[in-house]
Amino acid sequence: MIRLHCRDPLGKGARLAVDSSQAHYLSRVMRLTAGDQIAVFNGRDGEWRARLADSGGRNLTLQVQELMRPQMATPDLDLVMALIKRSRLETVAEKAAELGVRRLRLTVTARCALRDIQTERLCSIAVEASEQTGRLDTPEIAPPEPLSGMLRAWPAARRLVFCDEAGDAPNMAETLRSLADSRLPDEGWAILIGPEGGFSPEEREAVRALPGVMPVSLGPRILRADTAAIAALAIWQSHLGDWQGP
Repeated sequence: MIRLHCRDPLGKGARLAVDSSQAHYLSRVMRLTAGDQIAVFNGRDGEWRARLADSGGRNLTLQVQELMRPQMATPDLDLVMALIKRSRLETVAEKAAELGVRRLRLTVTARCALRDIQTERLCSIAVEASEQTGRLDTPEIAPPEPLSGMLRAWPAARRLVFCDEAGDAPNMAETLRSLADSRLPDEGWAILIGPEGGFSPEEREAVRALPGVMPVSLGPRILRADTAAIAALAIWQSHLGDWQGP
């Protein structure tokens, strides 16, 4: 069933106005007509079955019919990503949504390829990925902020996995495997990925000085920043996230 993200409240009998881009997708690309059904979600009210009430012109309307899945939260996992080349950053936004990241936090470091980026396109990419992957919410994506300021305001309770390829750090999979069987408090996590040129010595020192930070390695090969982000997310989900078996 086609899934569509919306911002309106969802409930039985609600009528949703579809914006022009979504109307084009439903009527022109997917060739839906009045009476056809799709799934809708907004990140708050679960996933609902909705019927296309009309298909005339660009002003499409959906009528919400019944709850299909109640709202479920994704793991409390942030991906802190240094700004990298635009196309690779777009890949990270897509894969972060697919891999269940709750927040994508962009940061500016000394060796960033970019210094600023508009987040609107990244948000659109993340929404499309969320529609396709079946999750019931979409990741938050905030404007970039300097790494120094982010570290100063870092909450003590949120654990930070620092993917530090420049140092002698333990393997990430082994580190998280050792934690998987222990009863950890249900607190948030974050994974920090640096830019294509790596962190500066001053930045590495500042990150490692955070209480409770976990420097880790992703293995014997040097990975591109976008590849490192995807690999780290997969490792975390498999050991501490919602990829775990019953």
